[in-house]
Amino acid sequence: MAEKKIIAVVGATGAQGGGLVRAILKDPTGGFSARALTRDVNSSGAKALAALGAEVVAADVDDVESLKRAFKGAYGAYCVTFFWAHMSPEKEIANAKSMAEAAKYAGVQHTIWSTLEDTRKWVPLGDERMPTLQGKYKVPHFDAKGESNHLFTDLGVPVTFLQTSFYWDNLIFFGMGPKKGPDGKLGITFPMGGRKLPGIAAEDIGKCAYGIFKGGKKFIGKTVSIAGEHLTGAQMAAGLSKSLGREIRYNEIAPEVYRSFGFPGADDLGNMFQFNRDFEKEFCGVRDLQSTRALNPELKTFEQWLAQNAGRIPVE
Repeated sequence: MAEKKIIAVVGATGAQGGGLVRAILKDPTGGFSARALTRDVNSSGAKALAALGAEVVAADVDDVESLKRAFKGAYGAYCVTFFWAHMSPEKEIANAKSMAEAAKYAGVQHTIWSTLEDTRKWVPLGDERMPTLQGKYKVPHFDAKGESNHLFTDLGVPVTFLQTSFYWDNLIFFGMGPKKGPDGKLGITFPMGGRKLPGIAAEDIGKCAYGIFKGGKKFIGKTVSIAGEHLTGAQMAAGLSKSLGREIRYNEIAPEVYRSFGFPGADDLGNMFQFNRDFEKEFCGVRDLQSTRALNPELKTFEQWLAQNAGRIPVE
């Protein structure tokens, strides 16, 4: 039997990386093995992946030498950053540079870089429709990823750019679930108007990445954009109402109101939703549901995701 190709997965205990590691391990005849990279090999998440059969290796995106060691001998590498841990675009770009350099050094044959659009191509810094943040960004957690794409291509790394979508899991973990308004009624609040937001189950991102690795060379040099469904805020509220058995309204607000909410990252997210709203045609257009399902036949709709996760959504 041929030796399995190793996929080194950055952020293996996180949403995207964990989904990829589990997708590899669930396909024992797929020809790939999972090397799970994590800062803490003794964490419960790391131990759980080891128990499933992953090779767990210590590596830190802030330490390029640790990444070089962890990528050594790997056929593929999945590269992702952790913006919300520090909210620094500069740190995110530095981490991307380290991963690109490690992939080049190790001779990785196929790298996937989890990225997003650089929104400044649509909304230049001088465009006052939305405020400029941190001096040189419109949507920092998008722009830093998009700006980093060239770091891989400049080094000649064989790379696929994977553009993701809004995680439905944000309704569980990111404080975006239903909350009571002044009238005591539950609602979700987004500055999206009646426009559609591409969304996806976080686990499905990893499954799509696995589909790209299985597809091999035909994806190198390509940008692949994925989503599970394109939904309006009203459609999301209707789905939540049905699954939770309680009326959930969609509160449609202006982006400037969302930006004023004051929680860490509110301005970034307000700009993100405004970009998604104002460029719905372009943003939804590249995130084709049929091609996403071709990568991942198990792709969940919002209804299917809710059927499994509604009980985990905090309702305040």
